[in-house]
Amino acid sequence: MSTDGEARPAARLTVLAGPSGSGRESVVELVRARSPAVWRPVPVTTRPRRHDEVDGVDRVFVTPAEFDRLVDAGAFLEWSRTGPHRRGTPYEPLRSRLAVGQPAVLALDIPGALAVRERLSGVRLVLLCPPGHRPAPAVAAAFELALTHDLTDRVADELVGLFGSSYPTPARPRVLG
Repeated sequence: MSTDGEARPAARLTVLAGPSGSGRESVVELVRARSPAVWRPVPVTTRPRRHDEVDGVDRVFVTPAEFDRLVDAGAFLEWSRTGPHRRGTPYEPLRSRLAVGQPAVLALDIPGALAVRERLSGVRLVLLCPPGHRPAPAVAAAFELALTHDLTDRVADELVGLFGSSYPTPARPRVLG
């Protein structure tokens, strides 16, 4: 923990990546519940909004033409296609949050995580593996850390610990006297 006058480490983006079904979304949600100071980018998608989703909160819903415009403008840190739909992570809101010292977490598939590393320096890549799953050595080598998703609480605790001193420290009252 830093004290007054000490520089804090720069905020970092941590990407939790894993194969489909590895539970990365549930882990990220638990990390956010335990550590609200960690920000999660809101993805942009071309798929239709589900009845329980809020535009701009859960996802930003755009037309395929608008998505194409954003791709052409270089607005995404990364983007991918799943079936007929596309999704992407907007770069500017993430850059702004990191610049003011707010750590961020992002759940992606493995190709998405590797694409983020290509575009953004200093990103921390964490591989989430289902129990009994051993990634190929080349895949494992691309990640700073590999976690087995045996218990969601344990994995979330470990990720919260990774953020450590890069959290903005709340102001504490000074004791006078």
